[in-house]
Amino acid sequence: MSPLRMGSAKVSSVTAESLTSASGSLEQALVSGGDELPEGASTRARTVVTKVEQRTSIVGGHTVVALAGATGSGKSSLFNALVGEGVASVGARRPTTSRPTAAVWGDEPAGPLLDWLDVATRHHVAGDATVSGTVGSLDGLVLLDLPDFDSRETAHRAEAERVLDLVDVFVWVTDPQKYADARLHDDYVAALATHDAVTVVVLNQVDRLHEDDVDRCVADLKRLMARDGMPDATVIPTSARTGRGIDVLGQRLSNAVSGANAARTRLAADVRQAAAALRPAVADSEPQVKAKGEGDLVDALARAAGVPTVVAAVERDYRMQAVSHTGWPFTRWVQRFRPRPLRRLRLDNGGAAITVSDADVRSVLGRSSLPPPTPAARAAVDLATRSLADRAGSALPTAWGDAVDAAAAPPGHAMADALDQAVISTSLRSRTPVWWRVVGIAQVVLALVAVAGLAWLLVLMLLGWLQFPSIETPTLGPLPWPFVLLVGGVLAGLLLALVSRFLAGIGARRRARVIDGRLRESISTVADERILAPVTAVLERHRATREHLETAAKV
Repeated sequence: MSPLRMGSAKVSSVTAESLTSASGSLEQALVSGGDELPEGASTRARTVVTKVEQRTSIVGGHTVVALAGATGSGKSSLFNALVGEGVASVGARRPTTSRPTAAVWGDEPAGPLLDWLDVATRHHVAGDATVSGTVGSLDGLVLLDLPDFDSRETAHRAEAERVLDLVDVFVWVTDPQKYADARLHDDYVAALATHDAVTVVVLNQVDRLHEDDVDRCVADLKRLMARDGMPDATVIPTSARTGRGIDVLGQRLSNAVSGANAARTRLAADVRQAAAALRPAVADSEPQVKAKGEGDLVDALARAAGVPTVVAAVERDYRMQAVSHTGWPFTRWVQRFRPRPLRRLRLDNGGAAITVSDADVRSVLGRSSLPPPTPAARAAVDLATRSLADRAGSALPTAWGDAVDAAAAPPGHAMADALDQAVISTSLRSRTPVWWRVVGIAQVVLALVAVAGLAWLLVLMLLGWLQFPSIETPTLGPLPWPFVLLVGGVLAGLLLALVSRFLAGIGARRRARVIDGRLRESISTVADERILAPVTAVLERHRATREHLETAAKV
């Protein structure tokens, strides 16, 4: 198979599989990019994806070549010279061409292709017809004579642009008077600079120039093509009247047909161009965000959720429970009449985690009795989420940064409910410390000792009042045992209660740290689900879009 040589050097072959894969990647980029991609470039890319699907589905090995140019450039005369017949009408009245005219070489039916191109005027070139001086066959060539792209008729210009968007090979036909025309270079050649592999430039009507002028015009046209982004473009000087250069142009077209790769090459260039137009809409990389590393965010959410209030209540509740278990038995009953801090907050879950739905919380519990977040706490949450959004989206294009901002700011009520649910669902208790039981038993024993001493003294007092014979009372040194038991039991119980209070303070602070860790873990989960997960989803879409565009650009 001959390599395709058009306006530049040898072109590598584009396989059907690689083209389909690149088009699929471009389509996936549009899906993952969504509204964050610019509308104009996205619309163009969708058109390219559709065109690839439609063009590759047409059976046959035809190569569609379009002769395009300005009014008076001699396209129709050049078309007739290549065909060998007066198929296209040529005249002094301009514009002459209003609808494309097709000439088809070979016996393979081109009807479906021309229907897709919406070209009604068709001419079948005899099977043995060829361009004089051309080595090789033109079988499979579909040559189109287009309306002038600078026509005064808007419909003609639109028709030329419509067909140019579908053809496989461009032949830009110009003349010595208009070869520097800005419309040709700025609107067409420069816009299709990535399609240099399927571009031919023809300087027609050179029979009007001296030979030295021909060389100067060709050199100047090459300079303009290089400025347009085609530094390797080859310019073919032609004359439909004298036949000059017709054989060279015919050979180029024969190379394109024999390579049978022009259609895929043009479509691949379209895919690359569409991917390149979308590429500035994504950054070169994505930042990494993790809830474990977002300490400021978790701190702010914890404040908004009332975690400091809960932790303080846990500490007070621990102290009260410790007193009720280890305090002096004769006064500990007073604790029963004091309000329990966790119970007042509706967080006394009995030591087990409560698993309820949002509906249960609203309909049964309503919300916890935690006070609503203060303005300062809400401001801290706003600041933390904005800081997160800035870190995650500052290096991204504006549209993606806005998407990150929106993802990092969930609805206030939903967030408040989620935080309250996290607090309610977190177990705020642990097993009862062993030393509480030991001290409690010791307090009971000491209380019994004190009661025994008191009872003994009362018995002795009663016997003395009834004037019974004196009973010798055992002593401990100078102190009678009843007094020792009473005073010793009371003093030892009070001392043990004081020591227990001190130990309870240490345990309360330790319990508060444990519960604070549990609550922050629950808050981290909420931050993951409600803030980090949406932000990560945006970053993941950005990554997928970037990778798909990079894949599409490699075809």
